[in-house]
Amino acid sequence: MKYQTRKQALILLADGTIFHGKAVGGKEGSAFGEVCFNTGMTGYQEIFTDPSYFGQLMVTTNAHIGNYGVADDEVESDSIKIAGLICRNFSYHHSRYSADDSLESFFDKNNLLAISDVDTRALVSYIRDNGAMNAVITTEVDNIEALKKQLAEVPDMNGLELASKVSTQEPYFYGNENATYKISALDIGIKKNILRNLAERDCYIKVFPYDTTYEEMATFNPDGYFLSNGPGDPEPLTQAIATAKDILQTGAPLFGICLGHQVLALANGISTYKMHNGHRGINHPIKNLLTGKGEITSQNHGFAINREETEAHPEVEITHVHLNDNTVAGIRLKGKPVFSVQYHPEAGPGPNDAKYLFDQFLENIKNTKLEKAH
Repeated sequence: MKYQTRKQALILLADGTIFHGKAVGGKEGSAFGEVCFNTGMTGYQEIFTDPSYFGQLMVTTNAHIGNYGVADDEVESDSIKIAGLICRNFSYHHSRYSADDSLESFFDKNNLLAISDVDTRALVSYIRDNGAMNAVITTEVDNIEALKKQLAEVPDMNGLELASKVSTQEPYFYGNENATYKISALDIGIKKNILRNLAERDCYIKVFPYDTTYEEMATFNPDGYFLSNGPGDPEPLTQAIATAKDILQTGAPLFGICLGHQVLALANGISTYKMHNGHRGINHPIKNLLTGKGEITSQNHGFAINREETEAHPEVEITHVHLNDNTVAGIRLKGKPVFSVQYHPEAGPGPNDAKYLFDQFLENIKNTKLEKAH
């Protein structure tokens, strides 16, 4: 059996703390990144391929990973984006009728290092208490001092621009070219399920690289603009922020998700900050302040926007709050068809409570077209 011959492995945190485990499969070596955890019970394939997780070592809190294999249509990008996986029990054998492959094979194809047999409950508790930090997962268990030196040189996520690492290099189209509505989307780490949700609503989307100007996005003559999710610190995204400012000047409909939400806030002079350990899971409670209703949402972010500055801004209204810690989860601009949320209404994985936000975006587009017609 594989588990009898697996190599010893460990996690070394930036503060020197060590957790022990075993290598998954035959892959050896080391992987560096910021350690974070996701509390989702399902959806591991979507999580691993989400561009927002680029450069992060993922700890899964569900005890079993790999038990239902992988399916070709359950990816959120063209490859695995996490830097490495840390789990409790790794399932080498999967059972699901619709699976196309095993998770082990999927990792091998993507050259991903993963370690299992880790006390993930203890590790997650440690991260919750001490905050997200850089770490290394490794099979080089006798090379601790050299790894500590390498780990000290890994850049901190605070101030790190990563959108350029995951964004498309060239513009591309998605959806039916004969659709009623056209959307220009800025790809700072876009998920496929966002594009699916827009296409399902009769939209044809042109997706642009992360550093595209407003003038370039406007050449598509879109009915609305979209700012995507993505990894890293939003503040270094100076061109995306400038593009958002220019879009705001036009009065065109604009929708932002996650990193796009932070970029919209920065375009309005509202600062962002790195959270203690972020929100990552598929059961985060949100309150819609406009309707009074609650939503269970999918989330994945390590940065947030400043609540005091948002409340003091004369042109910005807080529309959603996170019920666990009262962080800002959604904003809209007064008198403009512009809004954004800090979570993932497209889910993938997660519940569909917030999909109405795509309908809201389309309503803004329709209303704006009507106003122009009159």
